[in-house]
Amino acid sequence: MLEELIESQILYRGRVVTLRLDTVRLPNGHITQREIVEHRGAVAIVPLLDADTVLLIRQYRQAVGETLLEIPAGTLEPGEPPDQCAERELQEETGYHAGKLRRLFSQYLAPGYSQEVLHVYLAEQLTPTRQQTDEDETVELVPTPLQQVELMILNGQIKDAKTIAGLLMTLRLLQR
Repeated sequence: MLEELIESQILYRGRVVTLRLDTVRLPNGHITQREIVEHRGAVAIVPLLDADTVLLIRQYRQAVGETLLEIPAGTLEPGEPPDQCAERELQEETGYHAGKLRRLFSQYLAPGYSQEVLHVYLAEQLTPTRQQTDEDETVELVPTPLQQVELMILNGQIKDAKTIAGLLMTLRLLQR
């Protein structure tokens, strides 16, 4: 069931992604091309301010032309372990440090065209530090009652896939 790689060519190399065109032979012998987006991977963090409150962020996303409610997230630096990236991104985006950071799961975001893996963490026992967002980021902190999260997902207030997955897993873990 594997595809045989015949040729791979880099079409674009940017700061965040690389676009690759692979020519492959299918198991049935047909030859086709696959457009692949390469990405270093990323982390997302579900930060619990307390037993009843999750800290979401509101930010504008140019790709979809909307302002979204999300959990904090960011891209891995080359060679950076995901747990260290999660600690760094939590502090940069929210201004909090986690006394307890627990890996929830890892997932492929779009395996049909990308090999990016997202590692999702639960951050608890938060203590305030100093928010240090990147110069190309503007985020608003939005403390949100956990009991409202499911309804916010169902009514479209929360539309981001990583946020939905992270929040639902957290609710399941906390049995709410």
